[in-house]
Amino acid sequence: MSNGILKGKRGIIFGALDEQSLAWKVAEVCHAEGATFTLTNAPVAMRFGSLQKLGEKIGCEVIPADATSMEDLENLIDKSVEALGGKIDFILHSIGMSVNVRKKKEYTDINHEWMKKTFDVSAISFHKTMQVAYSKDCMNTYGSILGLTYIAAQRVFPDYSEMAESKALLESFARSFGYHFGVKNKVRVNTISQSPTMTTAGTGVKGFDQFFDYSDKMSPLGNASAESCAQYCATLFSDYTRMVTMQNLYHDGGFSNMGMNPTLLNNQTNME
Repeated sequence: MSNGILKGKRGIIFGALDEQSLAWKVAEVCHAEGATFTLTNAPVAMRFGSLQKLGEKIGCEVIPADATSMEDLENLIDKSVEALGGKIDFILHSIGMSVNVRKKKEYTDINHEWMKKTFDVSAISFHKTMQVAYSKDCMNTYGSILGLTYIAAQRVFPDYSEMAESKALLESFARSFGYHFGVKNKVRVNTISQSPTMTTAGTGVKGFDQFFDYSDKMSPLGNASAESCAQYCATLFSDYTRMVTMQNLYHDGGFSNMGMNPTLLNNQTNME
C-alpha cells in the first residue's frame, strides 16, 4: 500500500544491480510513492546486472556512471536534472565493494592497494557525489541524501574486513557534509545502518548465512527486511523527516542495542 509521500519528488538512486539489491527495492518503493528518478550504476556492474530491466519496468532513465569518477558524476547530475525537469530532492548511495573480501584475503594479511579501492568505491564516492551535487547547487531546499551502512562501523565483525572502516568513513562523511549542506540550503544527510540482508553483496561475506541467523535471533524484532529498509528510506526522503540530519539511523530490529538474548543462550544449552 502506498501513501504518495514522495509525490512530486525527484531523485537519483545509485547501486541497483538486481532484484536482490537494496537499491532495487528502494526504487520500487519510491516509484510506488510517486517519485520520479534516474537510476545509475557503474558501467561494469550494468553489464552483469539487470538495471535496464528495472528502468523499463518503472519508466526511469538509466544513466551509467562510475561513482569514483568526478567527470561521470558531473555528467550524471546534469543529465538527471535535465531528464527530471528540475532540481533533485533525494539521492540514495547504495554502493559497496571490497576486492579483499571477494578474494578472501584475511584482515591481518590485507592487500592495501585493494583497501584503497574499497575506500574509494564504498565511501569516498559518497563524498564525491555530495561534492558534485553541492558545487552544482542541484539539490532542492530540504532535500535528502542517504548512504547505506552497517553496524560493523562501530562493532567488530572479523570477516567484514576493511569494509568496516569503509562504513565508518561513510558515516563520518554524512555528518561532516551534513553540516555544510544544512547551512547551504537545509539539505539533510543521513546514513541507515541496516540489518544483514540477503543481497548479492551481503552474501559474498564469509560466514554470512550463520551470522544472518544469529542476528535474526538476537534482534527482538528479527532482521529488518530489504522491503522494510526501502520503506524507511522513503520516509527519510519525504517531508515528514525534514529535521533529521547528520544521523546514523539503525534499522536493525533492535540488534544494535542488545547485549545478549536468552533465546540464543537457551539454544546453546539445548545443543549441549
